[in-house]
Amino acid sequence: QVPSIVKALHKQLKEKSVKSRQGCFSLLTELANVLPGCLADHIPALVPGIVFSLADKSSSSNMRIDTLSFLHVLLCNHQPEVFHPHIKSLLPPVVTCIGDPFYKITSEALLVTQQLVKVIRPLDKSCTFDAKPYVKDLFPGTLKRLKAADIDQEVKERAISCMGQIIYSLGDHLSSDLQPTLKIFLERLKNEITRLTTVKALTLIASSPLKIDLRPVLGEGFPILASFLRKNQRALKLSTLTALDILVKNYSDSLKPAMIESVLKELPALITENDMHVSQVAIMFLTTLAKVYPSCISKISGSVLAEIFQLVHSPLLQGGALTAIIDFFQALVLTKMATMGYSELMKQLTAPIYSSGSAGESVTLHKQAYYSVAKCVAALSSACPKEAPAIVNQFIQDVKNPKSSSAVKVLAFLSLAEIGRTMNLSAQRELKTVILEAFTSPNEEVKSAASYALGNISVGNLKEYLPFMLKEIGSQPKRQYLLLHSLKEVISSSPADGLKPYVEDIWALLFKHCECTEEGTRSVVAECLGKLTLVNPSELLPRLKNQLSSGSPHARSTVVTAIKFTIADQPQPIDALLKRCIG
Repeated sequence: QVPSIVKALHKQLKEKSVKSRQGCFSLLTELANVLPGCLADHIPALVPGIVFSLADKSSSSNMRIDTLSFLHVLLCNHQPEVFHPHIKSLLPPVVTCIGDPFYKITSEALLVTQQLVKVIRPLDKSCTFDAKPYVKDLFPGTLKRLKAADIDQEVKERAISCMGQIIYSLGDHLSSDLQPTLKIFLERLKNEITRLTTVKALTLIASSPLKIDLRPVLGEGFPILASFLRKNQRALKLSTLTALDILVKNYSDSLKPAMIESVLKELPALITENDMHVSQVAIMFLTTLAKVYPSCISKISGSVLAEIFQLVHSPLLQGGALTAIIDFFQALVLTKMATMGYSELMKQLTAPIYSSGSAGESVTLHKQAYYSVAKCVAALSSACPKEAPAIVNQFIQDVKNPKSSSAVKVLAFLSLAEIGRTMNLSAQRELKTVILEAFTSPNEEVKSAASYALGNISVGNLKEYLPFMLKEIGSQPKRQYLLLHSLKEVISSSPADGLKPYVEDIWALLFKHCECTEEGTRSVVAECLGKLTLVNPSELLPRLKNQLSSGSPHARSTVVTAIKFTIADQPQPIDALLKRCIG
């Protein structure tokens, strides 16, 4: 229907009636939003109408604003190439609007210009269109708005963003205009009202593939950015950390140690469990520093590490922040600094747990913290593979030692689990016995950690451990519940291809336990069945469905529960098959 709609609107776009033209643009804006790319073939038919409404002396302000806002949507939702033949006619009326006395028109025109710059020279793909002739149209109008002091706040911000985009995309054509313009950015950075927008614009410029020369403004700019880290404005802190990160990555040879130190002083205060996201971004920046300037990290290692260990031991740590800490530890241990070597970091990571069992000291960590510490231990061990066998051995001894506290045993099993998931631990002959013995521990936490360990170690070596685990499930009714939990870990974490050879054995074993009188066991069986079905849905789902006619109500309810675990929040190949069974 699009061609016939455009054909009908084409004539009306040049009508005298403002109402009709506004209606046309409103309809076209919806179209471009709903079906991105649908107007690509009709650009030649639309451009004359756009130019007419922008340049027509009798057009009202609202008419111009509507036209500009449609043009912005059009530019955002279509490929750059379709506009290249029309830049010559589109650009002059837009640039004229930047100079319009009415601030709303100026603001909208700056937004369109920013998008036009990306269209004229898309840096993410090869493009034959020559952007150079248009710089003299784009630059002066935007610069005039960037310099003006008495304009509306939105215009100020959009002028900064638009100029940021011009320098990012066309900085190599600005020659002698570049440095004076960057000096204006420095001024805007010092102004409270415009500083956040300027930080974002500088981040963009610093990431330009054109390698814009920022050296003249870094000396003064870096300390200003550092001072933003202690301001009480969360968005400013986050944007500043992102800006500093890209500057350190792309301009490391232009930064002086004093500049880096001015930033380092501010970082420990940002790492706190009160704001996990700011902590995460700060730690990601520290990781960049550890890679680019390993020597400077030693200056703050004490204070920053103290905060990071506090986070690792916090019950609130998870997701992105935990991943950031793991990356940081790996980068840190590779800097080869004595104060932050493998054994030193290990000692500080595990200290609260080891000290909790000794005389009179009670440091009880939250359950979540044990998982975080174990993940960090595994990350350090994979970064230093030579150290790994010794630490694995130490954990096995900890578990065997009757004097070890249950906290130490839980940590040992969780760490073995995390290390074993990616490293083959089959050389450790005692491991199976040690885990099975722990299944009889009086402490529930130790039992469940041992079960988690068996599952994850099996993921690292299915051939060695999975047949062993299946044999145990069949022959050890007392340990079944824990062993089924281990099996659940294997099914959840192993790649489908690795599991395929074992599917039949696992399937048969699970159906044996479908009718177990113990409800807890049945729910683990159901979860295993559901997740196993995802390995080969086209074959296994019908077999699961057939079991619904089983005579045992326990078996039927287990199958129904299993279906729950085949449904995920991300699209899966099984979705189409489920549609036929459910509803």
